[in-house]
Amino acid sequence: MKRFLLVLVAAGLLASSGVRAETTVGSEQIELQQENARIKRELDQIRRGLSRLETNSVATSPIANADVMVENKYGPNAGVTTKEGKLTIGGLVQVWFYTIRNDNSGWAKQNTPNIPPGFGSNEAVDNDGFRVRRAQLRFTMDIHENVSAHVVLDPAAEADSFPAFPTNQGSLGFGPALANIGVEAGELLEPPDIGDELQAGHRQIAFFSEGNSRNEEVRNGTGTPNRILEEAYIHYHGVIPHHDFRVGQFLPHLGEEGIRDDGHLDFVERSMMTQLARNYDLGLDVHGSWWDDRFQYWLGVFNGAGTAFQERANRGDDNDDKDFVGGLLVRPLWKDEKWGSLELGYSIRWGHGGESAGHFPTFAPVDGLNRNRTNHTQMYAYGNYRAGGPMRGFWLHGEWGMYRDRFAPSEAALPVFFLENPSEFRIEGWNVAFGYKLADSIFGDRLRDSSSTLQKHLLHPMEFTFRYDVMENLFHNDLIDEIRNQDIFKTQVYTAGINYYIKGHNAKIQLNYNWVLEEDNVDQTDGASEVRDVREVRNDNFVVNFQVAW
Repeated sequence: MKRFLLVLVAAGLLASSGVRAETTVGSEQIELQQENARIKRELDQIRRGLSRLETNSVATSPIANADVMVENKYGPNAGVTTKEGKLTIGGLVQVWFYTIRNDNSGWAKQNTPNIPPGFGSNEAVDNDGFRVRRAQLRFTMDIHENVSAHVVLDPAAEADSFPAFPTNQGSLGFGPALANIGVEAGELLEPPDIGDELQAGHRQIAFFSEGNSRNEEVRNGTGTPNRILEEAYIHYHGVIPHHDFRVGQFLPHLGEEGIRDDGHLDFVERSMMTQLARNYDLGLDVHGSWWDDRFQYWLGVFNGAGTAFQERANRGDDNDDKDFVGGLLVRPLWKDEKWGSLELGYSIRWGHGGESAGHFPTFAPVDGLNRNRTNHTQMYAYGNYRAGGPMRGFWLHGEWGMYRDRFAPSEAALPVFFLENPSEFRIEGWNVAFGYKLADSIFGDRLRDSSSTLQKHLLHPMEFTFRYDVMENLFHNDLIDEIRNQDIFKTQVYTAGINYYIKGHNAKIQLNYNWVLEEDNVDQTDGASEVRDVREVRNDNFVVNFQVAW
């Protein structure tokens, strides 16, 4: 191809000289001779170039401006091209450093009459360290004006040997129902007289304590599979006015903070109750929006697989029933310069879990499911307010949640027993948080334009935050019905924080100090005062989040 181009250039030059020779007369002949001499020299250079091409399969001299051409195609800020549609790539990296007060014991006291020796060790979940909290990659493909696909991957979600936050005790997120219980199944014993409530053949399972249930995870660095794929769904939009549809795996619309983008959190971690809403599931939903998004609703149907505190993503359903999710959002005030913005929302999830066909699940399971059929419900209600006028920069958030479900038989090992036929439980939690962002306040312009380095580069990017968070998250066997029922105790967390915005949420540093208070409990049984094996742990903690998002 290169040789062909050179031949064309040479032919063009010769043609040009011929035309010039035929049209030039008189005194212009000298100039023409000089021009012909120049053209001859150029033709000689072209012939030498052709000779090099013939003796070398690849030209030995680089093409002019080749580096510039490559940089424009593959270099910084170059566009991404795809065979079809438009691909957008995003991501989020969060790196934590945390330190936790050391307390040898967890929330359930060690070496008491009802607790096996060595139970309740806190050593596995009070170690300071670094952590890659999130390493998300987001892909959005606009394949058609009405159709797009979304995929979110997070390899960091595989790890489960790290302590939970804002508290390292009790039931948070997903995995072991009790973060502080470690057991090893032992011999099977004949049960005491427990009445006719359970079917014949019931046996009590003895166990030996291993300390904290995270011991093996911390010791060996183990992880939980099937968490890397978070979202994978197809989005249909712009077909039916005011509506769009999603089908695949994504977050059901439950509450506000639980489904908020991970890179836009006001604190290092979500509140305890809203963490339970961040449970990806497989299904379909429809979203409607009117009046510039000031009224919205969601309706969805999902698999809802699993039992209490189990993850629902990346797994087949365990029955034919499906969960239904509905949500409403209204904005009585929205972006008003004087009064600010007010947003109110409510959402509910309801469905059936398990499938046992009426058999006692431990000893007569149906196809090995071992799960009683039960109702499970989640509800959330919240309010957000961002002030306008002279109070701009101030914001207030409050959210309440409720979760009702049932453990699978032998899933939850309470301090004394495995629950072989557990009853349903109901827990609640709520939080209230507020903050003040200097860049958005009445002082923002003055700080930004200040000649003082302290005001311009240190104070202007700062936001000050505070949160009170409470949740019923500590499960203990009931004193009377130890086989089926659980008593539930609460945890309170006070969080003070500073957010430093280097480039909005795309680059920021967050600092949180959490004061954690577990419930000390005295229970009244048969008119007598009995001290329970529940204690307040010295587990206050400090967490720093370094974040980059794109």
